[in-house]
Amino acid sequence: MKGRPLIVGTAGWLAGSSLAYAFSGMRLLLIWGGVTLLVSAAVLLRRQLLRSMLILWIALTLSGAYWLLNDGRNVTKLPEALAAEAGGLDGMMLHGEGTIVSAVDVDGDRADFQLELRTARMQGEAASGEGGTSIPAAEGLHERVMVQVKLQSTEQQAEARTWRRGDRIKLAGTLELPGNARNFGGFDYAAYLRTQHIHWLFKVKGAQNAQVSPPASPWSALMIFRWNDGARSGLGDKLGQIFREPHAGYMKGLLIGMQDDIDPETYSQFSQLGLTHILAISGMHVAVFVASLLFLFSLMKMTREKALLLTMLLIPVYVLISGVSPSVVRAGIMGMIGLYAARKGWLKDGMNVLAAAALLMMLWNPYYLLSVSFQLSFLVTAGLMVYVPLMSKLLRFLPKRIAGALNVTLVAQLVSFPLTVYYFNQFSLLSFAANFVLVPFITFVTLPLGAVSLLLGWIWLPAGKAAGWVTEFTSDWTFRLVRWLNGFPQFVTIWKSPSLAWIAAYFVFMYLFLYLASRLAGSRSRIPAGIAGDETAELGGTGRSIDAGNAPNNKKMRMALTGIMLAFLFLIYWEYRPTSLNGAGLVQFLDVGQGDGILITTPEGRNILVDGGGTVNFRKPADAWKERKKPFEVGAKVVVPLLKQRGIHRLDAVIVTHGDQDHAGGLQAVLEQIPVKAFLFNGTLAGTKAFDKLMDTTLKRRIPVYAVHQGMKLKPDRHTELAFISPLMDDTEQEEIPVEKSQNHVSVAFVLTMNERRLLFTGDMDKAAEEAVLERTARSSQTAMTAAASDSSNAAGTMTAKVPQAGIDVIKIAHHGSKSSSGEDWLHYWKPKAAVISAGVNNLYGHPHAEVVQRIEDEGAELFRTDQNGEVQMLIRPEGIRIRSKLGLMR
Repeated sequence: MKGRPLIVGTAGWLAGSSLAYAFSGMRLLLIWGGVTLLVSAAVLLRRQLLRSMLILWIALTLSGAYWLLNDGRNVTKLPEALAAEAGGLDGMMLHGEGTIVSAVDVDGDRADFQLELRTARMQGEAASGEGGTSIPAAEGLHERVMVQVKLQSTEQQAEARTWRRGDRIKLAGTLELPGNARNFGGFDYAAYLRTQHIHWLFKVKGAQNAQVSPPASPWSALMIFRWNDGARSGLGDKLGQIFREPHAGYMKGLLIGMQDDIDPETYSQFSQLGLTHILAISGMHVAVFVASLLFLFSLMKMTREKALLLTMLLIPVYVLISGVSPSVVRAGIMGMIGLYAARKGWLKDGMNVLAAAALLMMLWNPYYLLSVSFQLSFLVTAGLMVYVPLMSKLLRFLPKRIAGALNVTLVAQLVSFPLTVYYFNQFSLLSFAANFVLVPFITFVTLPLGAVSLLLGWIWLPAGKAAGWVTEFTSDWTFRLVRWLNGFPQFVTIWKSPSLAWIAAYFVFMYLFLYLASRLAGSRSRIPAGIAGDETAELGGTGRSIDAGNAPNNKKMRMALTGIMLAFLFLIYWEYRPTSLNGAGLVQFLDVGQGDGILITTPEGRNILVDGGGTVNFRKPADAWKERKKPFEVGAKVVVPLLKQRGIHRLDAVIVTHGDQDHAGGLQAVLEQIPVKAFLFNGTLAGTKAFDKLMDTTLKRRIPVYAVHQGMKLKPDRHTELAFISPLMDDTEQEEIPVEKSQNHVSVAFVLTMNERRLLFTGDMDKAAEEAVLERTARSSQTAMTAAASDSSNAAGTMTAKVPQAGIDVIKIAHHGSKSSSGEDWLHYWKPKAAVISAGVNNLYGHPHAEVVQRIEDEGAELFRTDQNGEVQMLIRPEGIRIRSKLGLMR
């Protein structure tokens, strides 16, 4: 790094910010002290490193202090201003006034935007507070809050669409703290908002509680972004006029980075193949924009200096129009620096330019460090600079153009792979082929055609539509190829999120492998020494091959290369393999809101999913306008991401206890994205479109389906057994699967015995089903006792096979704690030591019911609730069960 102090300083700055984010207090101070000692030791060993090490240490120290300073200031001032505790403000009614500081997103029956709150007053404070003391409103605030307005009619929806950034607004609503992650490894909304300096949600019911007025001044920085919002909206509307769906949404993402209107199915298909970077404005788009402008200016006979200057000035405009994402900001800064260097005739150094862009962005907003877009953009760009020259030597046997495209594709995919699996937990092996073929096609064909269509459409709409038809033709072929490649799900691999140490080791091994391989390839390509001189010299005598002369070194290099390659492959295999529990079993009660979702991992690594939650929708046809473009679905947004993050490559069984939406709805996404070996259900249909679709999916994916009933057993491995105790077996022969509207009554229930510990899972059993099980148990016990009198040796077998034994370690309380389940006789028979209730926070049904909670306490069972504890995990060993919950409880 000698002669490149900017790169050293930026590396130190990123390292210091990362350490300050990951650690705090004495631990951070000790790490800083350790780094200081290491830097000092490096300087003592090699004096030549003094300058670089000093720059590195100063940058690391300053960046850590800068991060802590900014992070320490990132706190809410609202409680202090309103003379209240933060917890006391949660759920408080508030009147607020301020300025809209973001674009207004109107989606279905909700309008979301960021508000800079200037004035706030708790409802009812206008007169006086306690003891008649007047409590004035808090003024002069600069508190940024996230506003969510619940719209109540199409008229209110139309009104909300007129709201703009910069408008002044008065609101009356409820102040709430944003939610933290409720599952281990789940999305933390509060942490995400904090990176935007937002600490509160301001929820408003109805647009009648929002009074909007024009901006106070037409001259402010905010008005530039207001104009930009209007320009982006106008461009989006024009693209909507030129193209049909799904092409309109696709072109909005491709040309101006507007991803909200992309067809969800199209986006999902692109995501599966690792192609979503095409839909995010990045360096590729900026490069095309710059090249197009320079070409246009050359046609206009503009001088080189003027062309470079004008292009440099227009880059910020493009960055604004395309959405100001971290990737396009990075590309824009690099483009401007590069153009300025070219105009001045300076020697260009891509890595220095990249370092300058990173440093500027981190100084502007340290929280860029936590952005996935920022990380991927800089990592891939740096990786291309470092690894492409090494890879190019390995591809010399290919034609130059093919080798160049293949080189960039391979390096980009290999470099982005660790972060891809860290954040998204899947990687398609077909991603290499898809990117190799589609990225150049979209970049050099579809993107320019789309831009021409937009330009022509702005001048004369029919001309734009004509060009758009050609563009749609190219997009159709793209969609077809993407769909075809996605028809091979066996090439999609699922990865648990790796550690940072593994990611670092990955890049080290990748560099060593490519470095040695490129050197070996370079030595093989050298010509014999005798040919290097006179063309007429004889190929004998003193003439010798350089490669032959270096044969011993090449042999050592090949051995080293083989060793590194094997170590690299082992590193990848080690991370891909399922996590070992060292003989323990694991039961995870996921927090899926108002529903059930339970993941069982056996001691030998078998995975069983019991229910998958589901989003219940009571919306009537007349309320179709309330539907959002991308509705929240718990299976796709919660269950599937958690399964992938935990490295569940496949599910050995999926058990749906019954067909109600809050248990079965989320399984649709599971079956579509996770390989499943067997599907178990209660032998009835729910008579709903959603459940019929779920059953159809099992048939289309050729998943074996089994109807379970009392008396059946499933043995996933030597240490695990599932003994089904409900529903009762129906002896009548039926040609079709019956439809049962009362799905709760026929819920699948079973006793899980794992590592000699017993857990009871009950679905949504009602009291009638519980009584039926107890009655059958009593009859079986009487039969067993009669048999024991005649043949004691045969009685034990009868008892083991047919009679559920009383006394269990854990019971999953039925129906989310409804008072229609979990009767006194039922709980008294099983005598559970611990109980788990899966229920949504502040659910509409009032679950769990106080009577049920009291019954559980009367039995002396320890109670865990997902609405209070979040996800509950139980590590099961023969000697006991270790329990922990996401929101802090552990024993």
